Amino acid sequence: MELLIPVALTIFVWWFATGAVLYLNGLPACTFRWSNGITGLIGLCGLFALYLTREDTTPMGAYTAFFGALAVWAWNEMSFLLGHITGSSREDCPGGVHGVRRFILATRSIIYHELVILASAAAIALVTWGAANRFGLYTFLVFWVMRLSTKFNIFLGVPNITVQFLPKHLAYLATYFAHRPMNLLFPFSVTASTLAAAWLIHLAIQSPAGGFESVGYAMVATLLVLGVLEHWFLVIPLPFGELWSWGLGSREDRVQPSAHKSEKSQPLALTSAIATPPIGGPIKTSRT
Repeated sequence: MELLIPVALTIFVWWFATGAVLYLNGLPACTFRWSNGITGLIGLCGLFALYLTREDTTPMGAYTAFFGALAVWAWNEMSFLLGHITGSSREDCPGGVHGVRRFILATRSIIYHELVILASAAAIALVTWGAANRFGLYTFLVFWVMRLSTKFNIFLGVPNITVQFLPKHLAYLATYFAHRPMNLLFPFSVTASTLAAAWLIHLAIQSPAGGFESVGYAMVATLLVLGVLEHWFLVIPLPFGELWSWGLGSREDRVQPSAHKSEKSQPLALTSAIATPPIGGPIKTSRT
């Protein structure tokens, strides 16, 4: 019973944070600097909170570490989705490009963002180095690993691609996505993540009820389960995006379902609790 609070809180934060990002990305471009600046300040506060609670082994310490890591992750995602930190290239993938060349071009389109995530992870690892409370680091790593797994699966090809949730200024990224019934990485991604989630659930259940480790493992495990669910969003053709329809209320140029008649229906596939708004027109996706 004591696990219900951290589990329910994690699910609510996952749902609300996704909708909030959708809403902020749908506002006029003149608000982007403010959004990025405010989330950057929140991210710094989150990093400071991780430092202050590095030796706090109370349930509140576990909650604070989780939300501190979430704050740092939120800034990383917002800086990317608002188009402030992306990559060295903002061009469409050239036609007829395959294999390693396509991978290199795709990497160039997001490399700065990935480097900033790496720096953020290093900063969290530094402030929690040798500390008793490492749940902030575990939380950030779950976000990162599941985000990377989603990126690779979308690059290799999945049935339900997220192009309609990209902001218009990132529409070029959709040209690096592949539309396929399945790829060889997906079953390994889902299986490994599910086993890891089961192990964390076991640790949460075996820890003293309502204690530091029970709360911490429960929140990280729930986050990982949600990450697995997000992966299934990539292959199950159901309208999961309706969960966040309220977050799209800020957009004036939402794409109607008929705008993508040439492709199969593409429901929402999140990337570790952060989604992206729909683009303003049809996008071509790679089938290679």
